[in-house]
Amino acid sequence: MPFTQLGLHHDLVRGVNAMGFTAPTPIQIETIPLALTGKDIMGCAQTGSGKTAAFALPALQRLAGRNLHGVHVLVIGPTRELALQVDKEFHALGQFTHFKTGVIIGGVGYGDQRRSFSEGAQVLVATPGRLLDHLWQKSVRLDRLELLVLDEADRMLDMGFLPDIRDIIGRLPAQRQTMMFSATLGADVERVAAFALRDPVRIQVSRPTSVAEGISQVVYPIMQTQKTQLLIALLESTQVRSGLVFSRTKHGADRLASRLKSEGFSVGVLHADRTQVQRNAAMEGFRSGKTRILVATDIAARGIDVKEISHVVNYDLPQHPEDYIHRVGRTARAYGVGDAITLMAPDEQPYLTAIERYIGIVFPRAMLPGFPYTVPPTLTPPRPKTFKDLNWGRARMARLYRRRR
Repeated sequence: MPFTQLGLHHDLVRGVNAMGFTAPTPIQIETIPLALTGKDIMGCAQTGSGKTAAFALPALQRLAGRNLHGVHVLVIGPTRELALQVDKEFHALGQFTHFKTGVIIGGVGYGDQRRSFSEGAQVLVATPGRLLDHLWQKSVRLDRLELLVLDEADRMLDMGFLPDIRDIIGRLPAQRQTMMFSATLGADVERVAAFALRDPVRIQVSRPTSVAEGISQVVYPIMQTQKTQLLIALLESTQVRSGLVFSRTKHGADRLASRLKSEGFSVGVLHADRTQVQRNAAMEGFRSGKTRILVATDIAARGIDVKEISHVVNYDLPQHPEDYIHRVGRTARAYGVGDAITLMAPDEQPYLTAIERYIGIVFPRAMLPGFPYTVPPTLTPPRPKTFKDLNWGRARMARLYRRRR
């Protein structure tokens, strides 16, 4: 189905074509026609599925040909990087139309943000905390709002934004269209849907359970105390043009980046405690190639869209199998090739087992020749366990994770 059959304004179709998109993705096919009718939508789709265009195109259609004043579209997302990425996609899709946007995120001054309101932004893209600050200060009015989008709702709830979201929604016009997108539909997401949406149409696109064919995946079993040493050895022995390294925690990311810098690597750091200036500098250095390695947490990595990442390294295994797919999907973009390397400590085996079951493959184990292992790695994957054993292991790892946090 071409975009011309979705009922979009011809200037928006021109924008889609200019971006090189030839056919809509499944989430776009399901969402756009319904969104254009004004229905509330609850969508389940992963990052990378095309969901931003699924809500941005109907939002832009709502603005097309109207001389509007004030904020009519509000998009709320979990992180600054995602907000900037959404704003960028709005401008790309609407490059042949006339509208203004404002980006409301923490880590930058209030002055420029207030100016975007006074200069007539019709679209606001915001993170919850900073938007609520502006609402408390009465520096932004949302009484003309027609469309609210809650993007990556599950991530916002994971980050503790439920009270902020409830407060913001309580200040919005009751007569509005609302679209909410989430990678998962857990109980917390359902509770938000209950007070934020009215009789929503549910759209669920199958979650990806595989990674791109061009990604080579390997696991290096290693003791936790030797992870950093092994990572350094791998970086020195591998042609890593551009590497994205995932750490589970912000403090862990800082410690790892500091150690890599001391070894002479050009390193950037991306996590929620960095200022916006620092985050922008880290992203710019990584995109331009000046920085070879970017150490990031999962939450901060939402919205990263960098081409030609040669390697993704799971320094810490993710808690959820879906996050593994999201992480390694940062490489081998646009049918390219890339490497996904996982460093697995013994107590992370339950996480790896869950990922392997989810994807349906057993990753090859490897060891680095000449590396001074304190404990020789086991290269034979463990025998499959029962679901009871697996669930017990997951529960144990979840308890350990909460204690470390």
